[in-house]
Amino acid sequence: MDETVRRSLAGARRVVVKVGTAVVSGPQGQLALGRIGHLMEDLRALSQDGREVLLVSSGAVGLGAGRLGWTAPPKRVVDRQACAAIGQVALMSLYDAMLGQLGRRAAQVLLTQDDFLQRQRYLNVQATLERLLALGVLPIINENDTVSTAELAVGRDEVFGDNDRLSALVSAGLGADLLVLLTSVDGVYTAPPASPGAKRISRYAPDETIHFGEGSAWGRGGMQAKLAATQVAIQCGTPVVIASGMAGGVLQRVIAGEDVGTIFPARRQHNRRRQWLAFATAPAGRLMVNDGARRALTERNASLLAIGVQDVLGSFDAGAVVSVCTADGSEFARGWSDQSANEIQERIASPGDGRSRPIIHRDRIVILSTEGS
Repeated sequence: MDETVRRSLAGARRVVVKVGTAVVSGPQGQLALGRIGHLMEDLRALSQDGREVLLVSSGAVGLGAGRLGWTAPPKRVVDRQACAAIGQVALMSLYDAMLGQLGRRAAQVLLTQDDFLQRQRYLNVQATLERLLALGVLPIINENDTVSTAELAVGRDEVFGDNDRLSALVSAGLGADLLVLLTSVDGVYTAPPASPGAKRISRYAPDETIHFGEGSAWGRGGMQAKLAATQVAIQCGTPVVIASGMAGGVLQRVIAGEDVGTIFPARRQHNRRRQWLAFATAPAGRLMVNDGARRALTERNASLLAIGVQDVLGSFDAGAVVSVCTADGSEFARGWSDQSANEIQERIASPGDGRSRPIIHRDRIVILSTEGS
C-alpha cells in the first residue's frame, strides 16, 4: 500500500515545496549557497518535466539577523520584522539571480493572515498565483513578517503563524497534487534520530509514536508545526512528504516514488469554499451545542437549529464565521451564522415558531471532527 501511494506521486502536476530555515541558512544565519543552488536546480528540473511548481521559503528573519551581525535570534516582534525586511531582500535577490542563470523567472508573493481571513482577498491571491503559473513564473511565497505579528501557535483567532501551515493553505487553495516539506532531517522519527532504536517512519499513521523534536534556533516551526500543517493539507486532498533538503535531488526521488522521508497520504477532500471555511478563517464567536445537535450535524448532515444551541460566546453580526462546539468547548464544526449573537441569544431565551429556522444552514457548515465530547 505504501509503495502504491508513493508511485502515485509521479502523476503530481502541481507541486508546492516548502523549504525550512535550516535548509537555506547556516547556523549563524548566513546563506547556504550550495544547498540553495541545488534547490533551484531541482525546482527547474520539476518545471522542465512539465510540472507547475511553487516555493514557500523561510529564512528571511535569520538571514537579516546575520547581516546585522546578531548571533542569537531576535526576541522582540519589531526586531523580527526589521530582520525580515533585510533578509527578504537578500533571499529573493539570490533566488532571482540563481533562477535567472537557469533560465527561469521568479516572483515574490508576501502574504499576511488578512489575505486568508477575507474571502475575496483569498480568492485574489489564488488568481494571482494561478496567473504566475500560467506565465511560467516560479512564485516564491513567504509570510510577510515585516507587518505580521502572528505567533507560532495557531489558535481560534489565528490562521497561520509559520510557513509550514502557510504552505498547506496555499496547497489547499490551489488544489496542489503534492506538498513537500524540506527540513534538516530525513523524515519523521519514532524517537530522537540520533538515539538507539530510532526509526524513520516511511508512511505516517495517526497511531504512530513519534518524536516532535525542536525547531531550529532561527526558525519558528519544528516537527510539531509540520505535523499540524500536514493535517490541513491531507484533509484538503493533498498528500504530503516530509524529507531532508540538505542534499540535492530529493524532490526527484520523491516524485520517482522512492522511499525517502515520511509520506502522509491524502484523506477526505472538502470543496474549495469549505476548505477556506475550515482552515483559513478566524471565528468571531462560538456556539455551544448539545449532543443531539452534534449528532445531527456530524451524522445526518443537518442544519444547526436554535433548539440545539445551549449558549453563545462572543459578539458577532449575521454572516460571521463561528465555531460550533460541544459542551466542553471542543470545536467540531465551523460555519456562517445567519443570525447575530444577540438574535441567537433571544431565540434561545424565548423559543417560538421561528425556532426551526436554521442558525447555520447545512450548505454553509463544514465538519472538522466527528468525534464526540
